[in-house]
Amino acid sequence: MRDKVEKALEEIRAGLQRDGGDIELVSVENGVVKVRLKGACAGCPMSQMTMANFVEAELKKAVPEIKKVEAVS
Repeated sequence: MRDKVEKALEEIRAGLQRDGGDIELVSVENGVVKVRLKGACAGCPMSQMTMANFVEAELKKAVPEIKKVEAVS
């Protein structure tokens, strides 16, 4: 599952990098994906919406086994 998540994150990363941000995969355990937002995304007040509406939605679409995506610091 980790390889599928990494591949999906490559697609997501391109969108985040256009706005000066980035994303790092921290772990994948029991269907829960933990990621770290970096760059401009790390301190952005819209990061919660980015996580829910973009990152989590795209990851779940690419890897349906994912139950939840969490941002960690």
